[in-house]
Amino acid sequence: MHLAFYIFQGIGIACAIGIRPFLPGLAVGALALGDVEIHFDHSKYSFLQGAPFLIVLGVLAVVLLVQEQSPWAGRIQGRQPGAIALGLISLMVGAVFFAGALCGRGYIAWPGLLGGALCAFVGYIAARLFLTRLRARLDHDAAAVGVPLVANGSALLIAVLSVVAPPVGVIALLGVLWLIYRGRGRDEQKYAGLRILR
Repeated sequence: MHLAFYIFQGIGIACAIGIRPFLPGLAVGALALGDVEIHFDHSKYSFLQGAPFLIVLGVLAVVLLVQEQSPWAGRIQGRQPGAIALGLISLMVGAVFFAGALCGRGYIAWPGLLGGALCAFVGYIAARLFLTRLRARLDHDAAAVGVPLVANGSALLIAVLSVVAPPVGVIALLGVLWLIYRGRGRDEQKYAGLRILR
């Protein structure tokens, strides 16, 4: 596979991890363990497909899912420390997986650290904007089920497809950028409407 495809893989994986950090990482690690279009072995990122790391990701994915269905689920999209912590975790995990995607194929890793952090940040911002609007439109019970399903399902799908069909990674990046653009545009319209009402 050409270097560009590995970069596309890293872009998509990092964007997915920005949406939700643990389940996509678990899926990519499992695919790497099975040597399905990606691997990290024989590199310093081999731990990404190791059982201990995958178990930790699995446990954290369950914890996050339970938290999202709790009465305090809205905090994950707010400005509380939990949202900041989730964002920082997403940046770190996304950076490591992008770097691993390059290093596992024998390429230099540090561009992946930078690119992975950036793509994860974009994915995180897009998810935060979109899921906040989605949660506001649903009643509490529907949001408790629907928001985690949309977040984790879309993140998992993007991660897996980016591994097996790398060009999907670029499509995913364009998609999350579009969500940010749309989200910002709607916020500006809302604030303009409020100014008119004043």
